[in-house]
Amino acid sequence: MGDKASILRQLRISLKCLVAFTLITGIVYPLIVTGVAQIGFKYQANGSLIIEDGKKLGSELIGQPFSDPKYFWGRLSVTTPYPYNASASTGSNYGPLNPELEEEVQVRIKALKAVDPDNIKPIPVDLVTHSASGLDPHISIASATYQVHRVALYRGMSEEKVYALLARYTEGRQFGFLGEPRVNVLMLNLVLDQLLY
Repeated sequence: MGDKASILRQLRISLKCLVAFTLITGIVYPLIVTGVAQIGFKYQANGSLIIEDGKKLGSELIGQPFSDPKYFWGRLSVTTPYPYNASASTGSNYGPLNPELEEEVQVRIKALKAVDPDNIKPIPVDLVTHSASGLDPHISIASATYQVHRVALYRGMSEEKVYALLARYTEGRQFGFLGEPRVNVLMLNLVLDQLLY
């Protein structure tokens, strides 16, 4: 009889703990975190969306597909069913000796050379390979610099003006020491579209 009462008491305690922790971790905590995020970090909490005239143009955090020669191109994406699908973040997981990776790299090299045949600079590796997430919105300074001639040519701008914009929209290392300087492709392309030249 005592064992049965003890088991029932333990069961009641367990159920109370389950209900309490479900409320705390499933309702109270998410509401607090969401509230703090919406009050203190509204832009970031809502996806760092770039909105112009009520139209969503993209997110600072998610790459966009650009293939028009007048735009800077970002890293390749292998997300499915379409590139830069934020709900299907993934890399290719191809090893460096995988023939499919080599084939994709060669396709990108041909595309870059087709739109800028006079460019004899070495092509930076991040322009011809995928990022680990498939969503990377940034490219290296080398990748952006490689594309300056083409972008200037197709937009009828001077290379000096494109270089100046590139310098202006280059992001430094995070906290001054993490990572490498980089360029947000979407932000730079949006600025180029807004220019009157």
